[in-house]
Amino acid sequence: MSKNSIIFIILLIGSACSTTKNVPKNDTLFIGHTIIVQPVSDSMRVKIKEVKNELSSAIKNKPNSKILGIPYKLLVFNMIDSPKGKGLGNWLKYKVGEPPVLGSNVDLDRNKEIMENWLENSGYFKSEVEIDTTIKDSKLKVVYTAKLMPVYKIRNVQFQMDTSVVFGKEVQAVSKLSLLKSGDNYNLNVIKSERVRIDLALKERGLYFFNPEFLIMDVDSAIGNHQVDIYCRLKKETPLKAIRPYRINEIIVFANYNTDTDTSIQLVKQGINLYQGYQIYDPFKKLKPAVFGRVFGFKPGDIYSREMHNQSLSRLVNLNVYKFVKARFQETDTTKVPSLNAFYYLTPAIDKSLRFEVSALTKSNNSAGTELSLTWKHRNFLKGAEQFSVKIYGGFERQVYSQQPTVKTNQFGLELNLITPKLISPINFKRKSSFMPQTKSSLGYEYFERNTQYTLNSAKISFGYIWKHDLKQENRLELMTINLVQPTYISPEYQLLLDTNITLARSIEKQLIIGPSYHYNYNSQIQPNNRVNNYFVNGNIELSGNLLGLVSGANVTKGQQKHLLGIPFSQYVRTELELRHYLKLGKKQTLASRIIGGLGYAYGNNTVMPFVKAFFAGGSNDLRAFRARSLGPGSYYAGNAATSTSLLPDQPGDIKLALSTEWRMKLFSVLYGALFIDAGNIWALNEDSTRPGAKFSNKFLKEFAVGAGAGLRIDVSFFVLRFDFAIPIRKPFLPEGSRWVLNKIDFGNSDWLKQNLVFNLAIGYPF
Repeated sequence: MSKNSIIFIILLIGSACSTTKNVPKNDTLFIGHTIIVQPVSDSMRVKIKEVKNELSSAIKNKPNSKILGIPYKLLVFNMIDSPKGKGLGNWLKYKVGEPPVLGSNVDLDRNKEIMENWLENSGYFKSEVEIDTTIKDSKLKVVYTAKLMPVYKIRNVQFQMDTSVVFGKEVQAVSKLSLLKSGDNYNLNVIKSERVRIDLALKERGLYFFNPEFLIMDVDSAIGNHQVDIYCRLKKETPLKAIRPYRINEIIVFANYNTDTDTSIQLVKQGINLYQGYQIYDPFKKLKPAVFGRVFGFKPGDIYSREMHNQSLSRLVNLNVYKFVKARFQETDTTKVPSLNAFYYLTPAIDKSLRFEVSALTKSNNSAGTELSLTWKHRNFLKGAEQFSVKIYGGFERQVYSQQPTVKTNQFGLELNLITPKLISPINFKRKSSFMPQTKSSLGYEYFERNTQYTLNSAKISFGYIWKHDLKQENRLELMTINLVQPTYISPEYQLLLDTNITLARSIEKQLIIGPSYHYNYNSQIQPNNRVNNYFVNGNIELSGNLLGLVSGANVTKGQQKHLLGIPFSQYVRTELELRHYLKLGKKQTLASRIIGGLGYAYGNNTVMPFVKAFFAGGSNDLRAFRARSLGPGSYYAGNAATSTSLLPDQPGDIKLALSTEWRMKLFSVLYGALFIDAGNIWALNEDSTRPGAKFSNKFLKEFAVGAGAGLRIDVSFFVLRFDFAIPIRKPFLPEGSRWVLNKIDFGNSDWLKQNLVFNLAIGYPF
């Protein structure tokens, strides 16, 4: 059911239920609060809305959850009397429902104190909050009025340190990037953040034992004119070692550590392998010493740096060879300068693993089937933290059309991947990222059979690099990819179609794709956060046959198509960009939006894009009101897979533009709802006589398909099962002026439902 349907049912059943049904006689139902911000002077320039939002978020007591102003969870709770046992009634009342928020539990004085503290900490000194309550029909409403005094601003900031000593010079150097600026509002949180910033900056300069608590921020608010002076000084009780920079003396690595490992230095020194200054204790020779030379961000003799310390830990973790990684720094008195010995304790993970997966699937083109895969993985294949995996997979689908025999699809394949934690290149790239750059080599083979049409064999080999700027950003550069696709069988019936349809013929012809590609990905949600706005960016560009084309001078339009190993090689440029935006609408609602743009251009040895690199429209993660890969291109219509008795081939295009917006809301427990709308289409760059209306033109906006629908999702964090129902509301293949079909929606008509209602069952969110 959609969210509106649930609300309607709740209102219908709960119309006779009072929201105060379960409120004790001498108590009230808390229905909410209002915050009023009143500057004491009309001349004050105050961001009232911002202050009001901050004060509201600081209040601890919240009323019962509401949708469109209706406390639907409270209504569910009140509809059910005390249930017996743990049946449906108990689940509805205590899991779906919500007990009333009682006025007696609202701590007004505590809220007043919290709000006044926030005003004080934000520079509105001597401001006060007044409370007014209204009780009507056993319902309590609270009004908080903040009497806002003028905000205090920073006049001067002084760092009172002795610059004749090393510590004073270091503080003076880092003070140039201070968060405290003259003219800014006084803010206690910014002052605290400034102490942390100074501490982190000093840690990069070797002050290992320094602590933010050693800094005192004196604030003088008596200078007048609603201004303050801030003086930063060192606490007198600060120990001497806290203001001295330290260097790294020894780095000792226990590369095969467990709780039984004897870490006595006398014993360890006898079995240590010295590599570029690192002392590596690895009696079982688990890892090549050169790996540690790439992992650690500092060497003996370097100034201690917190950034290099954290970077080294992150790199060790990201090797995926160790189950636990721990570091310890110990002050040493054996050197003339302040020094630290660094100890790393690395507990190995299990090298080999075997993973078996089985999945079931259903598609909007009436296909159902399953896939099985078996993956063997070695995390330290050549003792250099190489990740080597072998995957064997297979599956089948069965599609049944009315008045047609069953269409069977079978496939199986083999994948081999080797990921090395360094860039294998004649050029030495040095990066300061916490993530080790990687070189990836892949080899794969796949067999694909569609019993009524054709059989394809494909092989792929690739070599490239993967590197990350940080956790949010990833780059993939495939220097070379070779992909060979070759049909081994074509049925006579299907061959007749190929003889008259050049686009369809191109979809299964022999293809040799050779060239590089680059992919960039940015995801701000990869780290959980409470930001209102989050973003996702994914872009890629692929080139094929460009070098071969320069050498061969291929030009298929002039009859100069060239071959490699007896197979014509593909020449094209393909680029695609996807942008997503996630707008948080409170704790339980999100507005997710997406736009996709893609362009493929075939040249030289090709007149059309290879089928495997073309764009498609329709499906469970695309335009959900249209069946998978069946929409377009342009105003062309190939038929309805649900009702047509003729063959419905996939429809490729050279250009794609698609937009989607989805309102997601939590209903209760792990059940989420969604209302969505999708729009877009694909187009061909050139005229296609077999598909009239396919070419891209300045009328492309008039050829947009639009679909809308509702869905339910079971979201248990690590797994999402999605049910989406969608209908088309604009069909680009209809005559102009008749493409909007909102007036033709008829849920009571079985024929209309069969032709228009599309059900999508999928794993994960569409975007």
